[in-house]
Amino acid sequence: MMHSIAQKEFVSTLRDKRFLVLSVLVLALLLAATLVGRASYQTLQQERQLAQETVNDQFRHQPARHPHRVAHYGSFAFRPRSGLSLLDSGVDSFTGTSVFLEAHQQNSVNFSQAQQSGSLIRFGEMTVAFVLQMLVPLLIIFLCFGAFTQERETGTLKLLLSQGVSLRQVAWGKIVGYSRAVALVVAPALALAAALLFGTEEFASGADLVGRLGLFVLSYAVYFFLFIVGAVVVSAVQASSRAALVTLLGLWILGCIILPKATANLGATLYPAVTKAQMDADVHEEAQHGINGHDPQDQRSAALKAGLLKKYGVDSEEKLPVSVGGIVMSESEAYSAKVYQQHFADLNATYERQNRLSDWVGLLNPYQAIRPLSMGLAGSDFAHYVHFQQAAEAYRYSLVQRLNALQASMGYGDKERKLDAHTWQQLPLFAYQAPPLGWALPRLLLPVVALLLWAVGLSWLGLRLISNSRLA
Repeated sequence: MMHSIAQKEFVSTLRDKRFLVLSVLVLALLLAATLVGRASYQTLQQERQLAQETVNDQFRHQPARHPHRVAHYGSFAFRPRSGLSLLDSGVDSFTGTSVFLEAHQQNSVNFSQAQQSGSLIRFGEMTVAFVLQMLVPLLIIFLCFGAFTQERETGTLKLLLSQGVSLRQVAWGKIVGYSRAVALVVAPALALAAALLFGTEEFASGADLVGRLGLFVLSYAVYFFLFIVGAVVVSAVQASSRAALVTLLGLWILGCIILPKATANLGATLYPAVTKAQMDADVHEEAQHGINGHDPQDQRSAALKAGLLKKYGVDSEEKLPVSVGGIVMSESEAYSAKVYQQHFADLNATYERQNRLSDWVGLLNPYQAIRPLSMGLAGSDFAHYVHFQQAAEAYRYSLVQRLNALQASMGYGDKERKLDAHTWQQLPLFAYQAPPLGWALPRLLLPVVALLLWAVGLSWLGLRLISNSRLA
């Protein structure tokens, strides 16, 4: 009987002109967002690949120079886009695309799309994730708000129950029928996205991408299921269709608009982040005078030189087999990198606390559970950004220390000499490898748990509430 109810609801929904108009509109938006996202992804990816190849070529084809000049000439690291970012761009538009790698300085990632866009970007981009998170739930609300109220108002609910069907069976039948209708709207866009992803050579054999896309689809299936169950339950407990619709729209506004903004403001208030100007001033102070304020750079350099003279048993810098300047640069780089890492770690920890607060609110609001889960699976969340930042810094530090070692090996009087241009072609180039799905999943545990708790809890409590009520 439940199957018959589900089939009846599915067919009735397809015949409803309101559903047809809304579903066509949502499907059109999904397809457009998928195609635009793919085009944007290809353009940005090609631009960044070309830029990375250009700077790598420029770095390797430098003329004969002193190693320290090369260290200050530096290079750039461009962050490649992840494959699923065409579905959910996450924080990519706000976190920057490239970082300048140079000696004595750990720069932040700059040149974000948001810097070059208008203020309207604050309202969000028209991505597949935006449509799935915000607009599909609205479609579900308009689809399901009359699930029980219309049956009660027309008197068909009593007739249905007189056939020996329980309220729980009726509810599950409606949930299954509505789920089929929603799948009919969403599936074509996700199928198109999969075809665009795996129809190209770069992703044809991407097992990691298959896993991410599969979990991405499963996560949104659970998310839509929550809204369908919630809408059916609200329709069951409200006295009229109008009251059910107003209640559901109010919950959508609260969960999708008000709570996320309020949580972000609360996080920024509870865990304020230091400004870039203040952090730069603190780093400069500690690099010059020591982390504890009692270890000046000049004293560290003098102590290092005295140690070298003692180690090699000579009484002047001219007799040393190594360049004091190269050794000092190497030690100075290690010290300044330690200072930068400490400050960047503190700053990232502050952002992590802000994000974690939003993740915990996901236990109260499913929208704030699906957002970090969607971004994490798409490889466009804050954790993936920090991974790139750390990879770029590790390369920068290794490159600069290699150049410092070359300078140190040149001996006394190195400032007047240069190394052959062929030397720079032997240095490694920056090549970023995005983290696999296994690295991302532990960081998404809380949103996953929140979404599953909502699914289990809402199904159990909601259906129990319907079973124990007198709807007819």
